[in-house]
Amino acid sequence: MSANDALAPILFSVPFRAPAAPDNLAAVIASDHVHGDGPFTKSASAKLVELTGSPTVLLTTSGTAALEMAVRLLGIGEGDEVIVPSFTFSSGAASIVAAGGVPVFVDIEGDSGNVDPVEVEKAITSKTKAISVMHYGGAPVDMDAIMAISRKHNIPVIEDNAHGLAVNSRYGALGTIGSVAIQSFHDTKNIHCGEGGAVLINDPALVEAAEIMREKGTNRSKFLRGQVDKYTWVDWGSSYLPSELNAAVLDAQLDAFEGIQERRFEIWNTYSEALTDWAKSLGGAVMSPINGEHAAHVFYVLMPDQDTRDALLEYLRSNGVIGTFHYVPLHSSPAGNKYGRTVGSLAKTDSFAGRLARLPLWPGMTDAQIAYVIDTVKAFQK
Repeated sequence: MSANDALAPILFSVPFRAPAAPDNLAAVIASDHVHGDGPFTKSASAKLVELTGSPTVLLTTSGTAALEMAVRLLGIGEGDEVIVPSFTFSSGAASIVAAGGVPVFVDIEGDSGNVDPVEVEKAITSKTKAISVMHYGGAPVDMDAIMAISRKHNIPVIEDNAHGLAVNSRYGALGTIGSVAIQSFHDTKNIHCGEGGAVLINDPALVEAAEIMREKGTNRSKFLRGQVDKYTWVDWGSSYLPSELNAAVLDAQLDAFEGIQERRFEIWNTYSEALTDWAKSLGGAVMSPINGEHAAHVFYVLMPDQDTRDALLEYLRSNGVIGTFHYVPLHSSPAGNKYGRTVGSLAKTDSFAGRLARLPLWPGMTDAQIAYVIDTVKAFQK
């Protein structure tokens, strides 16, 4: 099969189109309720409560907005430190800086992309006010170790679960273990609404503050429930509530979640079976989550060095397959050097980020496209 037969270029990610989305959007447009907190907001939130196991789910305009809320809900302020993996999206640190805090970058463990609990504990100081972890690819961080550190030092935990929606791990359901967690519904995620997110509140003491913060600092949520006769400004907040249009798309995506995941896992498993030996032959490896726990959000190969990784990505592009690297480690970024501090050498982070190549993975991929990606990868020679 040629690249043209496979409709090249085979893009890295293509947003899923949920069958019910057009009807949902038409219903919103025909209604008198296009702003947030309408029937689709309520429906999508209820589905997320059931899917995640978190007692309180509040939709937000983005995963970044959810992270900003999470940081502020834990009282992070000027000069406070939050420990965060260097290998994560910039919002993981920018949300801390937005509150006046200092992101403290630590190393990951092995070849998982997840933060190393040993390095987390080394980074704790009298200024540490929170620990933020990210479940890379939906493969769980060692949350037993993280929560033991949390209890020992009385430091709350934020779970960045942007990759791991509905993953039930040996530690518990991802997003329900820390005090507060976030989801992202950007259109590169398994479930999306173009731009969107959610904050998951697992500590009941944070619920009222979260409702106020999301509603521009007002007690409007209480007003809508009939608990007050008018609403007013009561605390700091911002406009974190998404429109009903976004919620309508998200609700349709959630209705299709089971089918989306089934196809993503089919593709992931096909890649894994076909490419494990090939990666080993080049001195590399494929993504291999412990106990097979992950969300089929990404499939990556780790090359033996960065030059080989770069050559692989260039070879794939030249043959109509759009693979890509992932995060540039935050400790090496201009903003990371300006706003944060680093503990340790972070050699594992640098190595992982430099050797990682992600392959196309989206539920609309055809069997022919999947086969072409595999054939093209296996044709690459070091």
